[in-house]
Amino acid sequence: MKKSLLTGAAAAIVAGAALTAGAALTAPEGHEPAAPPTDQAAYGYAEIRKGVPDSAQRFTVTSPDVSDGAEFPADTWADAFGCTGDNRQIRLSWSDAPRTTRSFAITMFDPDAPTGAGFWHWLVWDIPADQTGVDTGLPAGAVAGTSDSGTTGYLGPCPPSGDITHHYEINVYALDVPTLGLPATTPPTVAAFTMSGHIIGHARITPTARR
Repeated sequence: MKKSLLTGAAAAIVAGAALTAGAALTAPEGHEPAAPPTDQAAYGYAEIRKGVPDSAQRFTVTSPDVSDGAEFPADTWADAFGCTGDNRQIRLSWSDAPRTTRSFAITMFDPDAPTGAGFWHWLVWDIPADQTGVDTGLPAGAVAGTSDSGTTGYLGPCPPSGDITHHYEINVYALDVPTLGLPATTPPTVAAFTMSGHIIGHARITPTARR
């Protein structure tokens, strides 16, 4: 299974090689683009295509640490890139996921990063289907993936000093397979692409950060 998933993901990456390096994927025809943040000033802003099918069932995710539109607690910020947080992994709880869920995955993505392609901060997959959340660690069997920084596991927010408010999309996905068959070293875009073909449920919190 690992070989077939990686082969499909690699083919997709090759197929997209004609895109300008770092350019955001465009939304499908007829899809209304999202409005840029109201405080966007110094950079152009383009929507990045979402890897969640319209058929995915919505369920609920909550956290004692973060909520929609509210700032991350100081101890959950990164301890890198000039930030001095504790990089404490946020805690999540979810409910009402599809009954046919065979595993869960978590991602944290910053679409406001001035890279032209956003920034992956956190990816976890192969979370057992009987789990209803994560604490400051991960359950047995879960795979902590590699972020865009090249490090494994959670990487807290650390937007550029003086930049716009960044909105961090924390997603919990219900998947239709018990494992993605991917190693922790899988590039984050490949891991996210592989997840996208198995999503049957979706929940999100979008906290913010600015410095």
